[in-house]
Amino acid sequence: MDDRLERFVRTTFRSAGRRYAEARNAYREGRETPALPRDAEGRARIVCRREAERRTVTLDDGARPECYEADHPDCEGCVEDIREGVVETW
Repeated sequence: MDDRLERFVRTTFRSAGRRYAEARNAYREGRETPALPRDAEGRARIVCRREAERRTVTLDDGARPECYEADHPDCEGCVEDIREGVVETW
């Protein structure tokens, strides 16, 4: 193989590998950390499913808002939506 062609193929594959790794890491990071809009103090801006009102809340390590009540169906659904990144926000 011509040296120039070999160098071209090698650099192209390296570049593609780096872009793939960056995209994979960004996707993984995005799935692990829900990207919710935040206020100036860092609280998440969500719409409460139970009360149907806008709230700014802090989230604990389990992605549960401070207003969370265990075993309440609306609260359980809200937490699932937050973890999946599909919760209604404002």
